[in-house]
Amino acid sequence: MEKSHRHHPNHSSSSSSSSTHFRSQKFRSNPTTKDGKFTKNNNPNAREDFVKPRRPSQQAQQHVDDSSNLPVLLGTCPFMCPVAERVQRERLRDLAVFERLDGNPRKTSSDLAVKKFCRTISIRDMPTSDLRPLPVLEDTLDYLLSFLDSSEHPFEVVHDFIFDRTRSIRQDLSMQNIDNEKAIYMYEKMVRFHVMSLHKLRSCTNENISSVHYLNMEQLTKALTTLFNLYDANRSSESINENEGESLSLWFRQVPIPIIKSKEMCFARRILRFFRMGNYKRFLLTTAAEASFLQYCIIEPYIIEVRELALSCINNGGYKLHPYPLTHLSKLLMMKESDLVSFCSACGLEMVTDEVGNKSLPTKQTTFCSPKGGSQSYGFLNLEPFER
Repeated sequence: MEKSHRHHPNHSSSSSSSSTHFRSQKFRSNPTTKDGKFTKNNNPNAREDFVKPRRPSQQAQQHVDDSSNLPVLLGTCPFMCPVAERVQRERLRDLAVFERLDGNPRKTSSDLAVKKFCRTISIRDMPTSDLRPLPVLEDTLDYLLSFLDSSEHPFEVVHDFIFDRTRSIRQDLSMQNIDNEKAIYMYEKMVRFHVMSLHKLRSCTNENISSVHYLNMEQLTKALTTLFNLYDANRSSESINENEGESLSLWFRQVPIPIIKSKEMCFARRILRFFRMGNYKRFLLTTAAEASFLQYCIIEPYIIEVRELALSCINNGGYKLHPYPLTHLSKLLMMKESDLVSFCSACGLEMVTDEVGNKSLPTKQTTFCSPKGGSQSYGFLNLEPFER
C-alpha cells in the first residue's frame, strides 16, 4: 500500500498517514455499502448527472432495450483520484495548487489529488478501477467542501478547483446510476456550494469573473435538475425529503401539500409576490427578518433592482424642501451608510450635508439613472452572522 499525505486547506503538508491507510483499506474491502444503489447504466454515452424521465417515450424505451448489453459499473477505485490519472498529471505538471505535495508542481499524493472532470468519456471504455464507489465519493466531497473555509487563496481559485472536481463526482455518480438517499445528500451539498458561490463571486474582481458567474449558474441549474429527479425517484407516497422544494412553474401543480405549506415555500412565494408588485419595503424587510444565508445568496441579484426602485420612488415622490435623511434611508434599504452614499452616487444622485454634519438626500433630482455595472454588490445589514 502506498504511503500518502492528506493536506487540509488550513493545515501543514505533513499529515498523518495512518488515516489514509485506514480509509484506503476501508474502500478496498468495501467498495459499496448496504445503502449504495449501483444499477445498470442505460445510456451508452457518459452523463454528468442522473436524470430519470417520468414517462419514457417508445423510442426511449427501445433505446434502453438496445443498451441492455452494457456492463454493470461498480467502481473500485479506493482513492480520490485514480492512480493512472495521478501519475499522468504529475508527468504533465497538471496539478492544482491544492494538489501539490509541499508546493511541488510535479508531485502529489493519494490524499491530495482529486479526479478531474473529463467531458469526452464513454461508459463502454470506462474501467471500474477509474470509478470511485459511493463511500469514496462522499469522502471526496467533504474534503473538497472543506476548502470553502480557506483564506490562503482567493475565492475564485478555490471555486475553480471545487467547481471542476464536483463535476467529476456527479459524473461518477451518474455512470454508476447511484440514485439513493446518500446521492440526494451529496447533490444538496453541491447545490449549496453553487448557491453560496453566487454570493462570494460577487466580491471578486477578476476580469473574467462574468464568465465564471455564467458557468456557476449553468452547473447550478444542472445540479438542481438532477436533484429534483432524485427527489422524485426516492419519494414515497407518504414522505418528502427534508430539504425538498419545487419550482414555481410547470411542476407547481404536482407539488405535495406538505411542501406547499412549508416555511421555505411560503417565504419564496411571498418574496416573489413582493418583487412582482414592486413593494420594496416588504421585500427588504421580509428578506432581513426571515431569509437564511442560502436564501439570501439566491435573492441577492434582485436586491440591487429593488433598491434601485426604492431610490427612484423616494427621489420622484419626495418633497423637494425636505431632503431624506441618510440614516432613515439606510434602515429602509438595509445598507450601511457608506455603501448607501456610493450607491446614490452610482445612481446619479448627490448627497448634501448640513451644518451639524448629517447627510441627506435631496429629492426631485433629474439626474437619476440606473447604476452602471449592475452586478456590483453592496452589503446587507445584519448579514455578517449568517456569513459566519
